[in-house]
Amino acid sequence: MAQKRKKFSLEFKDEAVRIVIEQSRPIAQVARELGLVEGTVGNWVNANRRAHPAEKAPLAVSEQARLRDLEKENRELRMKTEFLGKAAAFFAQEYR
Repeated sequence: MAQKRKKFSLEFKDEAVRIVIEQSRPIAQVARELGLVEGTVGNWVNANRRAHPAEKAPLAVSEQARLRDLEKENRELRMKTEFLGKAAAFFAQEYR
């Protein structure tokens, strides 16, 4: 037997989204606390982010540091990949 879909007020949805975004809490945790399915809250959060793209929360200091580290690692890996590609091309010519 199919369950009836629950209807939630706009205020309830906005409050759930606000908790996730402003408190940087995981969607799954907020959904559990509110007795909802994680996908439902996720849909609300995604819809809010699409409707308000400029309202992204700034990164925390630790997130900024992590982003810098990842960008540096990415640059280093690109340089290594480029070097290995050139070395492989060089050695391929040597053995022809």
